[in-house]
Amino acid sequence: MTKAEAARQKQNERMKAELERVRQMRRFEEEAVRKAGGTGPVCGVDEAGRGPLAGPVAAAAVILPEDLELAWLNDSKKVTEKRRKLLCAQIQEKALAWAVVMVPPERIDEINILQATFEAMRSAVRKLTVRPGVLVNDAVLIPGLDLLQVPVIKGDAKCISVAAASILAKVTRDAYMEKMDALYPEYGFAGHKGYGTKAHCAAILEHGPCPIHRRSFLGKLLAGQQSGSGFSMPESAPGQNRRVCGQQGEDMAADYLTRRGVRILARNFRDRDGEIDLVGEQDGTILFIEVKYRRDDRYGSPAEAVTAGKQKSICRTALYYLHLHHCPEQQPARFDVVSISGKDVQWLRNAFPFVR
Repeated sequence: MTKAEAARQKQNERMKAELERVRQMRRFEEEAVRKAGGTGPVCGVDEAGRGPLAGPVAAAAVILPEDLELAWLNDSKKVTEKRRKLLCAQIQEKALAWAVVMVPPERIDEINILQATFEAMRSAVRKLTVRPGVLVNDAVLIPGLDLLQVPVIKGDAKCISVAAASILAKVTRDAYMEKMDALYPEYGFAGHKGYGTKAHCAAILEHGPCPIHRRSFLGKLLAGQQSGSGFSMPESAPGQNRRVCGQQGEDMAADYLTRRGVRILARNFRDRDGEIDLVGEQDGTILFIEVKYRRDDRYGSPAEAVTAGKQKSICRTALYYLHLHHCPEQQPARFDVVSISGKDVQWLRNAFPFVR
């Protein structure tokens, strides 16, 4: 066998394995729908852009043909940018129906990111030219829709229709943020797409927020006040260092957890009782994560700052989160603390008890 023939054989084997992976996604989705008693066209629903500091949140709904096989279709975060764009064009061409809706930052600030995400999802489903018989969603139940819904944790990596929706949502939102980069080049939107990178946070502190920033997401970052068209932040402003360090600590914690297989579902989730820094999911368990950051240990470990009172408020807020997301009673959940001192990161699992 020549080298060229060996290379072709290897390529064919790789494509065969890839198509089998996609077929397995189809089979998993069909079985989930069957167990839920669903019939009729299956619609995948997913979102992109819940976590960024700027830009809209996007949601996509897509109904694929039953026999469609798209190699490399996967959770959008696991696909390269170039391949995402190719897949997006293929999905739009071959889908029985698809729709993408974006909800702008001002609406996010008005009704909060969770409700804005649901609003985008509802609108995307209602814009479809084919009425679905069942929705397969990435881990959520969408309120306000009179349709059978099947929430699947990590659905964008397990279900073919949800994966397609995740691709459409992300490519559409990314394209919008690239256009915004031309209008507001000082923020670098084309690179980070509005997420809270170190460079993005520094640009906000230097220039102040622009019209597409989510004001409700910037409370921990901004210190000082806007007046007129200028933005000022005294270097010695009280609380500035705490806010900036808190943001940096959460960024470090989110990156640390993501690299260890945790999917970040929400940041700075709030209700009237309190706030949870990060909400994540790993292997079917919901993680409510308190991030404690200090530059050093002169005043004790960061984890020691999670007092009994703080634990109670986190518990109430966690219960509210589970209620909003219609999480089943049997789904496991726990409280973790990510403790950061300088550059040292420690992940304390089951840091304190959680009772539903």
